[in-house]
Amino acid sequence: MKGILLYVIGSLEVGGAEQHLVQVACALKERGWGPEFFVLVPHGPLAEKLQAAGIPIHAPSVPRWLERIGSPRFKARLQLVLALAGLSLTMLRRRPAATHFFLPAAYLLGGIAAVLTGTRPRLMSRRSLNLYQSTHPVYARFERLLHPRMDRVCGNSRAVMAQLAAEDIAPERLRLIYNGIDLERFPAGFDRAAKRRELGLSDDALVFVIVANLIPYKGHADLLEALALMKQNLGRPWACLCVGRDDTIGGGLRQRASALGIGDEVRWLGSRTDVPELLGCADIGVLCSHEEGFSNAVLESMAAGLPMVVTDVGGNAEAVTDGVNGRVVPPRQPALLAAALLAVALDPDRVRMGRAGRSRVEQMFSLPACVDAYEKLYREVITEKH
Repeated sequence: MKGILLYVIGSLEVGGAEQHLVQVACALKERGWGPEFFVLVPHGPLAEKLQAAGIPIHAPSVPRWLERIGSPRFKARLQLVLALAGLSLTMLRRRPAATHFFLPAAYLLGGIAAVLTGTRPRLMSRRSLNLYQSTHPVYARFERLLHPRMDRVCGNSRAVMAQLAAEDIAPERLRLIYNGIDLERFPAGFDRAAKRRELGLSDDALVFVIVANLIPYKGHADLLEALALMKQNLGRPWACLCVGRDDTIGGGLRQRASALGIGDEVRWLGSRTDVPELLGCADIGVLCSHEEGFSNAVLESMAAGLPMVVTDVGGNAEAVTDGVNGRVVPPRQPALLAAALLAVALDPDRVRMGRAGRSRVEQMFSLPACVDAYEKLYREVITEKH
């Protein structure tokens, strides 16, 4: 074995960062590394995939008496202490060749544990823009303290990298690693008609798809307004598949869709395990977020051969070249989003745009290229340690 790689992340729920990390860890396992996970919240849908790959999962021990504590605030603080203790012990026992933190909470807790135990090398990956720091100033303060104590800090888009550089991280410790997509999940020859029949979609319907959990910043409300504007000029049957977990705003979105007269066309599919097939039966991919780091959903839609309409946030414009494999519009602008959706829908070269997107993923955003970059990074920091 090349060495233990300890990944620290908040949970194994279905999210972009979590799915990315699980995919990378499984690939590194096949290359002879020993990935292990420490999760702040045990269990989660993605745990099964790690277990099937033989990747150990560590989590804080939660004593039964903790459930009897009445104060939620005191209980949460005690859970943090227990997680810090459990993670510190895991680092001391497993002695990883490298420890890598993903997402803010894991960075905060894991960074402190690594400093306390002297565990090195230490790496952090930021997967989004730092807008969360304005609402969580504690994160901002602690991250500034932890940054100088990291051996490498990684971003997944040029926009994220620019923000990291602005936080006074030395350029020689910064690394850009783009997301990678497993193209085998998006094979040619998919039975598109059968999937459409399963979903109750007609062969002649123009199908839009957005893969994003129902969170305000993902911009679903903007999309509904845009679809309502667009339908007046489309002139053909259409549907929009909304794929993603409902994080409390689903009811309001359904009501708004009905009020706009598009309740029948917009399908709320929830969290799904058949995303490649859903993308394969669609015609146009959409992501209208107000903020992003670098969206796996955009790359997966491109891998499925879909032309894209995306907002110009985070790394979206690094994946989608305006006029080549889709359209890029400003965020929070439903009228401009509607115009872009209509332009792609009516474009006679729409299929060519989708092929250009697939080719771009093959050239720049494949999973092997992504795993190569991680492997190079780990070799680099491990060599420096010795």
